[in-house]
Amino acid sequence: MPPTLASLVHHSALKLTVRAGEDRLDAPVRWAHASELADPVPYMEGGELLLITALKLDAEDREAMRRYVKRLAGAGVVGLGFAVGVHYDDIPEALVEAAREEGLPLLEVPRRTPFLVISKAVSAAIAADQYRAVTAGFAAQRELTRHALTDGPEGLLAALASQVDGWAALYDASGSVVAAAPDWAGRRAARLTTEVTRLRERPAPASSVVAGPENEDRVELHSLGTGRRPRAALAVGTASAPGTAERYAVHSAVALLTLTTERSRSLHAAEQRIGAAVLRMLLAGEPDHARAVAGDLYGGLLDAPFRIIVAQGAADGDALGALAESAESAAARSGEAVLVVPEGERLVVLAADGGTVVSACCDHAAAREAARRTDDDELVVGLSAPAGPITASAAYKQAEQALSVARRRGRVLVEHEQMAAGSVLPLLADDAVKAFADGLLRALRDHDATGRGDLVASLRAWLSRHGQWDAAAADLGVHRHTLRYRMRRVEEILGRSLDDPDVRMELWLALKATAADAG
Repeated sequence: MPPTLASLVHHSALKLTVRAGEDRLDAPVRWAHASELADPVPYMEGGELLLITALKLDAEDREAMRRYVKRLAGAGVVGLGFAVGVHYDDIPEALVEAAREEGLPLLEVPRRTPFLVISKAVSAAIAADQYRAVTAGFAAQRELTRHALTDGPEGLLAALASQVDGWAALYDASGSVVAAAPDWAGRRAARLTTEVTRLRERPAPASSVVAGPENEDRVELHSLGTGRRPRAALAVGTASAPGTAERYAVHSAVALLTLTTERSRSLHAAEQRIGAAVLRMLLAGEPDHARAVAGDLYGGLLDAPFRIIVAQGAADGDALGALAESAESAAARSGEAVLVVPEGERLVVLAADGGTVVSACCDHAAAREAARRTDDDELVVGLSAPAGPITASAAYKQAEQALSVARRRGRVLVEHEQMAAGSVLPLLADDAVKAFADGLLRALRDHDATGRGDLVASLRAWLSRHGQWDAAAADLGVHRHTLRYRMRRVEEILGRSLDDPDVRMELWLALKATAADAG
């Protein structure tokens, strides 16, 4: 604790006497300062014990003393020391009354106690307090280091919470709580995820101070990691601002957790290199070799039904990194194995079918879909159908196909199963398909524009009836011979035979594409 007015009064060598403000002697003293200025307030910072002899004051003027004491109290001066036997044999009653009215502690300083002795006593007490704080801080650092080495982040958080007499929580890259101490702090920490997300958007290292949920406490947030995107965050909740020793403990925890984070980053990079090799073997149709290389790294992931996610985004952007963090954070929370492989502007994720990782990736894509303002979202994701190790290559192609469709449709995510279960007709909205359809049917439309027959409508009716002349003629309200003549004209104009099934298929799709465009 820093020195207080009470500790100075009880200092046997100073011989100070309290003349006013007896109930405020517990105020901490930041410094002792002597000044004979009539108005020393411009030079005060607050927390000082002001020492005077009243050389330039009319200490017997009651109104002048009221104004003088009121200004001192307003500036944060915690006490006034008056030297007797210099200009006044006793403290003038006007000053005593003013101090009592304002509640400012007034100390009588005997002539045999120089101001310098008081200043030295205050300085020595402050130095001793700082030494105790530094010593306690080093002890806290050793304790935190021991827990970090023996008990991991959970033990470190428990020790930190004890050191600061509060609580502590660790967040992962997605802003989710991964550990908290004491146990009750987890729910409180979870309500700060919005503030943690804001902190992660700032360059590391970053910190902020926020009010706890429902203003329960004061919370410091610190980003962890040295990369462009912080890998984690630490929250420390206390009833009030930490002191010097507590500050040492918090800074030590930040340093230790950052080291842990960076070590995890190195291990993560090595794991990604192994994952890339495993993925190449799977796609090459060598599941046995893939299992041998992976060992126990991915558990039973390579044997169970899995899905492959292929995402594309700018190589220098944050979209792929954010998706990878979502997948890895979900895996860490659920205990699932996941294989994440960055490939330049692409990211490949192999995760258990029906697991939380796939759900987290879909939720992440859905959130981006809902939040984007244009169709130019840099993230595009394709999701394969469930597959096994033997069909990994086919699943990868499915994910690529879904990715291509998502890009054409201006979507963030498309699942391959949606494509297989749906209709091919939405694909006809592609600009290249429309151009082909317009070119294929243009000669027929030009013919119809002259008023010499309705070849396009006749072709549509004939194809829709699978070449049945009577049924198609009835739909058009013409004789079947008229329809036969029109179909011969279609063949002559196009230079293609309607007996060819490929020609009929292309014409039907062209009619559908132009009809969808017109609709």
